Amino acid sequence: MIETSQGSQTGRANGLSHDCQGTGCSERDLRCRGAVWPMSGWYRAPLTPMLFTRWAVSLPLGSQRVEKDRLLRQAAELAAANAALVDRASLPLGAAAIDLGCGPWGIVDLLADRVGSQGRIVGLDADPSLVAMARELVADRALANVEILLGDARHTGLDSGSFDMVHARTLLINVPEPEQVVHEMVRLAKPGGWVLSFEPDCEPSICYPPDSAYQRLLEIFPQMFTRNGADWRIGRRVAELYRRAGLVDVQVEVRSDIYPKGHTRRTIRVDLIRSMRQYVVELGLAREHELDQLFAAALEHLDDPHTIVMPSLNFLVSGRKR
Repeated sequence: MIETSQGSQTGRANGLSHDCQGTGCSERDLRCRGAVWPMSGWYRAPLTPMLFTRWAVSLPLGSQRVEKDRLLRQAAELAAANAALVDRASLPLGAAAIDLGCGPWGIVDLLADRVGSQGRIVGLDADPSLVAMARELVADRALANVEILLGDARHTGLDSGSFDMVHARTLLINVPEPEQVVHEMVRLAKPGGWVLSFEPDCEPSICYPPDSAYQRLLEIFPQMFTRNGADWRIGRRVAELYRRAGLVDVQVEVRSDIYPKGHTRRTIRVDLIRSMRQYVVELGLAREHELDQLFAAALEHLDDPHTIVMPSLNFLVSGRKR
């Protein structure tokens, strides 16, 4: 269900739940306390204990501007790769497209440029604060053909076959059952329309020369990230999910980037573990003092301009609806 940018509300995004009755699980399962890190794409730092991922996130007031700036920076950093993916669809002027899980910006400007003033662009996110940020930016940039909606990417409530292109970036990696989102993407696409995904695969990672502190943090990462059902290796699975959902002409491109000293993505794996620090300690994966030492040593290693860092692979996947 959605809330339109004009403010008429027909429903709220549904959070994910964990029913522990009769299972004997302990409160160390963070789902039982709702203490699971929210993310907007896998690059988003956890800010409050909430339901899993981006479906029901509430940003602390003091963090909203910092998070907005960081996500806007991410949009700029991924713009070139995203443009290459979008251009597979050869969107004509006047086309309709949607960006699911758009956060404060996503690729709505890129899409608006491709379809022109006669086209229609929708951005959808489940986080009310990010929706508000996106609406503010749309207004500031006078993008009259862009509408930002509050909604759940698994059940948008939008009409079937509404869009020539359906896009999601770093969304499936955060969802315990990503096929739900893929099926919704297919449902929203017109016959012959395009479905596009930009998803990381975090298992392949390079840091050279090797560093024991960085490697230790890499070992902690999947234990935290996968605890509630998300797949940190989703990138390699997207094409298979597309084919199972009935898409044809599925194409896959894999990109890897080496980030120089000073680039925000150079330290992204360390930053994510730092943002999950509370849960790392609660689960007994590391102690506070050990984390302090690991973070300091890893960041010192990454500060060496000769260190080569590739945090993950990015999978750019496209398919067409019959």
